[in-house]
Amino acid sequence: MCSGDHDMTIPYIGTHEWIESLNLTIKYDWEPWFVDGQVAGYAKLYADNVQDYITYDLTFATVKGGGHTAPEYRPEQCFAMMDRWFDYYPL
Repeated sequence: MCSGDHDMTIPYIGTHEWIESLNLTIKYDWEPWFVDGQVAGYAKLYADNVQDYITYDLTFATVKGGGHTAPEYRPEQCFAMMDRWFDYYPL
């Protein structure tokens, strides 16, 4: 999931609260992710732990300076994020 951090239509904090309601374990707390050496946003990794076995994980990422349609505001950063997702490469 991703949200622009300047989205006033559906603020990222609402998405964050919904994810928190899933009661997943936080694997990595907010960490910056980069494009061309610049902070492109922040990401938080959640995992579902069943007896120390991860059945799935979920990454929530913000796009720095992104509005409601983040790719319109920050196309390079959004492309890099999706490219990494398709390549199974972490942010």
